Amino acid sequence: MILQTTEIGSTIQATILPQEANLQHAEMFKEEMITIIANGAKLVIVSFENVTYIDSSFLGSLVVALKYAMPRNVDIYLVSLKPDVKNLLTLIRMDKVFKIFKDYKQAMETINS
Repeated sequence: MILQTTEIGSTIQATILPQEANLQHAEMFKEEMITIIANGAKLVIVSFENVTYIDSSFLGSLVVALKYAMPRNVDIYLVSLKPDVKNLLTLIRMDKVFKIFKDYKQAMETINS
Protein backbone atom coordinates (compact mmCIF):
# COMPACT_ATOMS: atom_id res chain seq x y z
CA MET A 1 0.00 0.00 0.00
CA ILE A 2 1.40 3.34 -1.11
CA LEU A 3 -1.49 5.56 0.02
CA GLN A 4 -2.98 6.09 3.45
CA THR A 5 -6.52 7.32 2.87
CA THR A 6 -9.23 9.11 4.83
CA GLU A 7 -12.73 9.50 3.44
CA ILE A 8 -14.73 12.69 4.05
CA GLY A 9 -17.97 12.31 2.13
CA SER A 10 -17.05 12.01 -1.54
CA THR A 11 -13.60 13.51 -0.87
CA ILE A 12 -10.62 11.24 -0.31
CA GLN A 13 -7.52 12.51 1.45
CA ALA A 14 -4.65 10.31 0.30
CA THR A 15 -1.17 10.60 1.79
CA ILE A 16 1.76 9.09 -0.12
CA LEU A 17 3.69 7.06 2.45
CA PRO A 18 7.13 6.45 0.86
CA GLN A 19 9.76 9.20 0.95
CA GLU A 20 10.80 8.39 -2.60
CA ALA A 21 8.01 8.48 -5.17
CA ASN A 22 9.83 6.46 -7.81
CA LEU A 23 9.56 3.58 -10.28
CA GLN A 24 9.34 1.08 -7.43
CA HIS A 25 6.07 2.69 -6.24
CA ALA A 26 4.63 4.12 -9.47
CA GLU A 27 2.50 1.15 -10.57
CA MET A 28 0.98 0.61 -7.12
CA PHE A 29 0.22 4.34 -6.82
CA LYS A 30 -1.54 4.31 -10.20
CA GLU A 31 -3.60 1.24 -9.26
CA GLU A 32 -4.60 2.68 -5.88
CA MET A 33 -5.59 6.03 -7.42
CA ILE A 34 -7.70 4.35 -10.12
CA THR A 35 -9.42 2.23 -7.46
CA ILE A 36 -10.21 5.31 -5.36
CA ILE A 37 -11.67 7.09 -8.38
CA ALA A 38 -13.60 4.02 -9.56
CA ASN A 39 -15.13 3.67 -6.09
CA GLY A 40 -16.92 6.99 -6.46
CA ALA A 41 -14.64 9.73 -5.12
CA LYS A 42 -15.42 13.16 -6.55
CA LEU A 43 -12.21 14.76 -5.26
CA VAL A 44 -8.89 13.15 -4.37
CA ILE A 45 -6.49 15.31 -2.37
CA VAL A 46 -3.01 13.78 -2.61
CA SER A 47 -0.57 14.78 0.11
CA PHE A 48 3.15 14.72 -0.63
CA GLU A 49 4.05 15.53 2.98
CA ASN A 50 6.41 12.51 3.24
CA VAL A 51 7.85 12.76 -0.28
CA THR A 52 11.36 14.19 -0.67
CA TYR A 53 12.02 12.82 -4.18
CA ILE A 54 9.84 12.15 -7.21
CA ASP A 55 10.89 10.65 -10.54
CA SER A 56 9.43 10.64 -14.04
CA SER A 57 7.78 7.22 -13.74
CA PHE A 58 5.82 8.35 -10.68
CA LEU A 59 4.88 11.59 -12.43
CA GLY A 60 3.64 9.45 -15.31
CA SER A 61 1.42 7.50 -12.92
CA LEU A 62 0.05 10.77 -11.57
CA VAL A 63 -0.85 11.84 -15.12
CA VAL A 64 -2.46 8.46 -15.86
CA ALA A 65 -4.59 8.87 -12.72
CA LEU A 66 -5.61 12.35 -13.90
CA LYS A 67 -6.50 11.04 -17.37
CA TYR A 68 -8.66 8.37 -15.71
CA ALA A 69 -10.27 10.97 -13.42
CA MET A 70 -11.10 13.70 -15.95
CA PRO A 71 -13.85 11.95 -17.96
CA ARG A 72 -15.41 10.90 -14.64
CA ASN A 73 -15.52 14.53 -13.40
CA VAL A 74 -13.14 13.79 -10.54
CA ASP A 75 -10.63 16.41 -9.44
CA ILE A 76 -7.15 15.64 -8.12
CA TYR A 77 -5.51 18.24 -5.87
CA LEU A 78 -1.91 18.09 -4.68
CA VAL A 79 -0.96 19.35 -1.21
CA SER A 80 2.02 19.62 1.16
CA LEU A 81 4.74 19.55 -1.48
CA LYS A 82 8.32 19.94 -0.29
CA PRO A 83 10.20 22.78 -2.08
CA ASP A 84 12.22 20.46 -4.37
CA VAL A 85 9.13 18.53 -5.47
CA LYS A 86 7.12 21.72 -5.99
CA ASN A 87 9.97 23.28 -8.00
CA LEU A 88 10.11 20.22 -10.26
CA LEU A 89 6.35 20.29 -10.85
CA THR A 90 6.58 23.99 -11.68
CA LEU A 91 9.56 23.43 -13.98
CA ILE A 92 7.70 20.84 -16.03
CA ARG A 93 4.49 22.91 -15.87
CA MET A 94 2.49 20.33 -13.94
CA ASP A 95 1.36 23.23 -11.74
CA LYS A 96 -0.80 24.24 -14.72
CA VAL A 97 -2.42 20.79 -14.84
CA PHE A 98 -2.97 20.11 -11.12
CA LYS A 99 -4.35 22.43 -8.46
CA ILE A 100 -1.65 22.72 -5.80
CA PHE A 101 -2.33 23.85 -2.24
CA LYS A 102 -0.23 24.41 0.88
CA ASP A 103 -2.06 21.74 2.90
CA TYR A 104 -5.32 19.79 3.32
CA LYS A 105 -6.94 22.69 5.19
CA GLN A 106 -6.35 25.15 2.34
CA ALA A 107 -7.59 22.64 -0.26
CA MET A 108 -10.75 21.89 1.76
CA GLU A 109 -11.45 25.62 2.21
CA THR A 110 -11.55 26.10 -1.58
CA ILE A 111 -14.18 23.41 -2.06
CA ASN A 112 -16.29 24.63 0.85
CA SER A 113 -16.36 28.26 -0.29
